[in-house]
Amino acid sequence: MKLILLGAPGAGKGTVAKQLTAIDGSVQISTGDILRGAVQAGTDLGKEAEAYMKRGDLVPDSLIMGIMEKRLQEPDCQKGFLLDGFPRTIPQAEALRDLLGKLSIKLDLAVNIDVPKDVILDRLCTRRTCSNSACQAIYNVKSNPPTQEGICDKCGSPVIQRDDETEEAISHRLATYNEKTAPLVGFYEKEGLLRTITGTSSDIVVNAIKDELGI
Repeated sequence: MKLILLGAPGAGKGTVAKQLTAIDGSVQISTGDILRGAVQAGTDLGKEAEAYMKRGDLVPDSLIMGIMEKRLQEPDCQKGFLLDGFPRTIPQAEALRDLLGKLSIKLDLAVNIDVPKDVILDRLCTRRTCSNSACQAIYNVKSNPPTQEGICDKCGSPVIQRDDETEEAISHRLATYNEKTAPLVGFYEKEGLLRTITGTSSDIVVNAIKDELGI
């Protein structure tokens, strides 16, 4: 399957992507993963991206698209891919459309995971992440707390609330999403690729995608 997963922060894109990859071997691709991979690999594009990242600047679209072009041609993408959190803007979507055309890759769907704002706020405000950068296990103080309060089950490191997951920060992230990323829903609707799925359970979303694709 070749999908784009759209949805606000906390909509469950990552969880849905992980469940879908288990179905047919498609790979989950996020912009962050791609950039970190290129930096670790020490490619020319990776070195250029690293310079921006170290300064705390946004990596330019042209550079991201160059890295994306290389990533989509790697062997593990042959079975399919799930773009998680990319594209983020209309210019990125247009550049991706051109790139996929150049590579003769046809998207199956752009899935918009629609979750009510109050559910997203509750999810993210109660989310906790392992502070060990090599682990990064995710917990939820309500639905999936660590066995020992404040301690990661997997590696024993402290479990923390990320700075960008306070209520104030989340509200700002949602406002940014609504301004810059939500218009992608209209873009992919015009492309004839959009499927909006309303559901707070990843199983509901995954099953709806499977029905849509006939798998």
